[in-house]
Amino acid sequence: MLRKLSSLDRIIIECDKAIKTLIGTPETTERILPDSELAENELTAAEQQESSRLMRVNHAGEVSAQALYQGQALTANLPEVRLAMEHAALEENDHLVWCQQRIHYFGSHTSVFNPLWYAGSFAIGAVAGKIGDKWSLGFVAETEKQVVKHLDEHLSVISEQDVKSRSILEQMKRDELHHGTTAMEAGGAELPQLVKTVMGLMSKVMTKSSYWI
Repeated sequence: MLRKLSSLDRIIIECDKAIKTLIGTPETTERILPDSELAENELTAAEQQESSRLMRVNHAGEVSAQALYQGQALTANLPEVRLAMEHAALEENDHLVWCQQRIHYFGSHTSVFNPLWYAGSFAIGAVAGKIGDKWSLGFVAETEKQVVKHLDEHLSVISEQDVKSRSILEQMKRDELHHGTTAMEAGGAELPQLVKTVMGLMSKVMTKSSYWI
C-alpha cells in the first residue's frame, strides 16, 4: 500500500524537481532530438551568437513553463488535470534539454536569472491552480499562445543555415500549440484582457533580459 505524501514530502519532491530543472538533468519523455538526422552547417560568428542568444531565451522560457506546470499540478483540484499538467511538464523538459544542448554547442551559457524565473512562475502556477482548474487551464492556454508567438518571431530571425536550432524550435511550436489546445478542450476559461496584457509585459521582461544575460 502506497503511503500518502505529507506536506514535507511534497516540498522535498518540488525542491528536487527545481534543482534538476535548474542545474541537473530533469526527467523527460526521452523523445529523439528533432535535429538528430540533420547535418551541422557552418555559421558565421554573428549567426552563432544570435542563435545562442535566442536559444537562451527559449531555455529560460522552458524553465518558466516547467515551474508553471509543477505549481499548477501541486494545487490542481481534479486528478485528470493534475496528470495532464505533469505530462505537459515532461514535454517541456524535452524542450529544456534540447535548448540547453544547443546553447552549450555554441559555447554559451543559460540565463543567470533562471532561478528567479522558476520561483516566480511556480508561485503563479500554484496560485492559478488554487483559484480553480478552469482558470489554471486558461492560464496554460494563454501562456502557450504567447510562447508560440515568440517562437514564430525567433524562426523569422534565426539563420536559415542553423537548421538544427530551427528544427528544435519548430517541434517546440507544435508541442506548445497542442498544450494550449488541450488545456482549452479540458475546460480552460478565456482570461480577462487585463490578465493577458500583464502576462505579455512579464514575458517581455524575461525575454529581453535572458537575451543578454
